[in-house]
Amino acid sequence: MALAAKLKQFRTAKRKSLQDVADEVGASKAHIWDLETGRAKNPSIDLLTKLSRCFDVSVAELIGENPEGEAEDSQLVAMYRDLKHLSPDDRKAIQSMMDHFRKRES
Repeated sequence: MALAAKLKQFRTAKRKSLQDVADEVGASKAHIWDLETGRAKNPSIDLLTKLSRCFDVSVAELIGENPEGEAEDSQLVAMYRDLKHLSPDDRKAIQSMMDHFRKRES
């Protein structure tokens, strides 16, 4: 799940307004809105840390990089675990294929 969707999910679960979150993390309401709608895509690590504290989750959970997170697709987690057992050359080959697929979708 993308950062924008995670932010909205955590914010609504905590029943916080955009202004509540903005005040708590020291950002503008407009910036939080831009992050939540995907208009802003690269928040600083400092802001991510503050947001994770605001929602009582890890940064990994916030950005969707926690394979143990409850919202993660179990098939993707299994694939990730399988990747750890491949050789560096095999991982490189898979990375090339993923890059190719991403370019095709753009």
